[in-house]
Amino acid sequence: MSEAGALSENVTPAETYADLVTAIEAPRAILMMVPAGKPVDEVIAALTPLLSPGDLLIDGGNANFHDTNRRVAETGAIDFLGVGVSGGEEGARHGPSMMAGGDRGTWARVAPIFTAIAAKHKGEACAAWLGPEGAGHFVKTVHNGSEYADMQMIAEGYGILRDGMGMAAPEMAPVFVGWNGGRLKSYLIEITAEVLAATDGATGGPVLEVIVDAAGQKGTGRWTAIEAQHLGAPVPVIDAAVTARNLSARREARGMGQAAFGAAPMPLDSLSQADLESALIAGKILCYDQGFGMLAAAGAQYDWQLDLPAIARVWREGCIIRSAMLDDMAQAFEEDVARDLMLAPVFAALLAEHHDGLRRVVAEASRHGLPVPALSAALSYFDAMRTARGTADMIQAQRDYFGRHGFVRLDTGAEHQHGPWAD
Repeated sequence: MSEAGALSENVTPAETYADLVTAIEAPRAILMMVPAGKPVDEVIAALTPLLSPGDLLIDGGNANFHDTNRRVAETGAIDFLGVGVSGGEEGARHGPSMMAGGDRGTWARVAPIFTAIAAKHKGEACAAWLGPEGAGHFVKTVHNGSEYADMQMIAEGYGILRDGMGMAAPEMAPVFVGWNGGRLKSYLIEITAEVLAATDGATGGPVLEVIVDAAGQKGTGRWTAIEAQHLGAPVPVIDAAVTARNLSARREARGMGQAAFGAAPMPLDSLSQADLESALIAGKILCYDQGFGMLAAAGAQYDWQLDLPAIARVWREGCIIRSAMLDDMAQAFEEDVARDLMLAPVFAALLAEHHDGLRRVVAEASRHGLPVPALSAALSYFDAMRTARGTADMIQAQRDYFGRHGFVRLDTGAEHQHGPWAD
């Protein structure tokens, strides 16, 4: 209790679930912040017999939205909300971003509490009801997938500066500080500059030099990739970021690969820092275009009617992917929610300005042997999205040839057509 300081007078200790329930006046609202999966079900199983109809359980963890859907159905007379919470340690101290799913009336009961503690953007709380059932946790999942992608693209830029241009971490820090003053202004770019400038207390060198190059993950990025496949929603930048994390774990195999084939040579002097900045600007826009496209697909699939402008607004402060671009994204969706984000005038103009930089970075990195999987995926997506007539006619012809799957005629629109090979 003494550790609570000035808040100690408002804290009531409870050693058992029964003590907790007894201490709260009905109708109760209990927020659970425990690891996702089985621990949540165990807490629900322990609390439910002690609760009364109309009491409310709130899961604020990184739950899989399928589990949240199930829990909404299973808790019966006990109300249930699934609230995705983002912000990490800083969000816990200064206000997170919160994405709620469940019954809208139930959210209204506790909304004043959540909006009071949420991060604020120009006075507007970054907490909102986003849809029924597991909609809030689904939005948080896509948030985390976008986070994976953003981090991977930044890491690829760092890799080019380090392994292609021979820059030490302290030299790179001012580069990221400069980028954070422009279109790339965001929490992740900001902390990247701080990480690059940090010194290891034991060695006196850059702290990055003592960190094992194997990225951990809790699974939410992987869930994004899996659910995107179920929805038929293309998210290649997120897919590439998840694969890159998996590949990072294969350190021994990568060491053997370098011994067998050699490392990328230095210097890579055909790229500028401005090219890298352009690549990250274009890659970020294309990544978010994919993420919001996935949210739109889920809204249609599950009849959630997800509010894309509200989602963009909720992400503007408090969460890990907060960035200056999200203001423009919210405005773009308010103007035309059905339009692809990359086609909104502000982002179409940015892509027109910066996609050549993305192309130069991907091309030169590939020629030089530097891995840029997420940036490459962003470029391929951009090129596919600006190609009015693609190459899937060949795939449909092949499918019809070996399986009589049929095709649609381009000239007449007739369906279930077959090629001459069918004879």
